[in-house]
Amino acid sequence: MSVNSFSRTGSANTYDNAQRNLMTRQGNLASAQENLTSGKRVVRASDDPTSAAQAERALNRIGRIATDQRALEAQRTSIVQAESALGDVTEALQRFRELLVSAGNGSFGDSERKMVAVELTGLRDQVLALSNRTDTNGQPLFGALGSAVKPFVGPNVGTPDYTFNGLPGQSRSSEVGIAFSLDGDSAFMLQGARDAAYNVTVTPGTSPLRSEGITVTNPALINNNTYTISNIVVTPDPSPATTSTATYDLSAPPAAATSIAVPSYATGAMPVTGIPGLSLTITGTPGAGESITVKPSPSIFSVMDEAIRDIGGATSSGGASQAISQGLKNLDIGMNRISAVRGQAGELLNRADRISDNQGKRSIQMEVERSRAEDLEMIKGISDFQNQQTGYQAALQSYAQIQKLSLFNYIG
Repeated sequence: MSVNSFSRTGSANTYDNAQRNLMTRQGNLASAQENLTSGKRVVRASDDPTSAAQAERALNRIGRIATDQRALEAQRTSIVQAESALGDVTEALQRFRELLVSAGNGSFGDSERKMVAVELTGLRDQVLALSNRTDTNGQPLFGALGSAVKPFVGPNVGTPDYTFNGLPGQSRSSEVGIAFSLDGDSAFMLQGARDAAYNVTVTPGTSPLRSEGITVTNPALINNNTYTISNIVVTPDPSPATTSTATYDLSAPPAAATSIAVPSYATGAMPVTGIPGLSLTITGTPGAGESITVKPSPSIFSVMDEAIRDIGGATSSGGASQAISQGLKNLDIGMNRISAVRGQAGELLNRADRISDNQGKRSIQMEVERSRAEDLEMIKGISDFQNQQTGYQAALQSYAQIQKLSLFNYIG
């Protein structure tokens, strides 16, 4: 007796499994193709949550670096403009100095000195305008820690003749930025104890009486008052004949004048005592009614105004010589202050370059971390794509063969 054996050659479950496998392989192939096209291993957060978070953190840091770099570039531009303005100020002051020297020409009369004073006035106006220059955003370049749009105000009627309308000081630089402005107070304003910029005027200036520069002996005693030395009387000592005794009145309004005697000093150079924290030497024989005024110069603008006034108003070459000597000394003091602040501007620009270099390196490092987290290794990506493509094609062929497993295909 023969036994017939029957086997199931196809079922709905077999078809479903084949179709499910085909769809899975098709999805894997599409994902591999998407990765290959975008060049990224992590296209969406669901692909690899950890790597996606690392890439997002790196992108945020790159964005912050880019923002800091834009702010740094704006700060650098402002400091470049400020340094350029200080360069223009230096050129104007150099020209001012040349004109001061030329005003000492012995052949110059009152009219020639007045003409020089007019040109000096133009240079003073130019320096004042440069000190109030603003950047492209309308902010003052020399605003220090904060100031009005116009930091320097003057000339004023009262004392001081020029003022800094702001908060003195230099802003600190940070790890990723520098200051937006320079300390204009340090550049253009002068301090008696620090700079010893005093204008010494001889009135009326017709005699050979002259004064040497002011020397600071004790900064703690300086009070920035204006002193007047008057009623100067020089009497030669009977023995030895090379020394003299002088008396004079020293006053600082509103205080009453004090009579001071200087015994046994070397003839031709009389030291002036009695001015707190300062010393002064005068030379020459005073004329009748002649006096000396010692006044602090609170700013470079004041120094320029005093030189303009004393040169333009000089009635003799001797008076002009005193004004020129004093003006040159104080002008050099002011130029040294400006040069020091200009050096600070150069250091800020060097710091900006270093910050920019460091930020560029950090940006590259963050880009490397982002790439490591989400970018696709192309050789591996191509290999995976080809494997997925081969598997998909095999699944298609398998499904086609399963489709043929039907009894009707064998019934002839």
